[in-house]
Amino acid sequence: MSVKTINVNQDILGANDILAESMKSQFQSSKVYVINLMSGPGAGKTSTVIRIIEALGNKYKIGVIEGDIASDVDARKIQEKGVDVVQINTNGACHLDANMIMSACKTLGIEGKDLIIIENVGNLVCPAEFNLGENIKLMILSVPEGHDKPLKYPLMFTEANALVINKIDLSPFTDFNMDEVKRVVMAMNPAIEIFPVSAKTGHGLDSFINWLEKKIQDNR
Repeated sequence: MSVKTINVNQDILGANDILAESMKSQFQSSKVYVINLMSGPGAGKTSTVIRIIEALGNKYKIGVIEGDIASDVDARKIQEKGVDVVQINTNGACHLDANMIMSACKTLGIEGKDLIIIENVGNLVCPAEFNLGENIKLMILSVPEGHDKPLKYPLMFTEANALVINKIDLSPFTDFNMDEVKRVVMAMNPAIEIFPVSAKTGHGLDSFINWLEKKIQDNR
């Protein structure tokens, strides 16, 4: 009897893509713009989400899905900003998948929303492999992480539609090479949009927020 080999990864991704397409259709029907926000731990995802809410929350109805291995620390910070938020705890899984998003959206509610931000689990590998029905994948790289990350984790940067380079206020205290990051990332992904910002000081955020607002308006 021959041994049958099953490509588990392919089967899992295939099933996920079917659900992601279903979610994408629901998002499109509801005219809600959806961001899949990805980064390594501590890059500033939640700080960036808060900045988006502060800049656009009075104009648009925003909902947030928070993904973490454990705890609801970030969800509580978002809730304080007065937006609808749902927490997903993966209990060890290193990414969110379309099935999780489908369940979260039933609680969050997508009707009437203009923008949904999915804050993925902090990880530079797995989240890029799983489509969630989003309009864009938005990647955050922070200056303290170093300018070599695009070479070490290329899939995140090739899959992303936009890259926020956060914590530029710390640049004087590191050897981070902004030009090198841009050169490498643009070589991998010529269509990517790049925004150097500081979520802490607000520097550079206007350009990013204006770009995002246009995306929301074009989607309506």
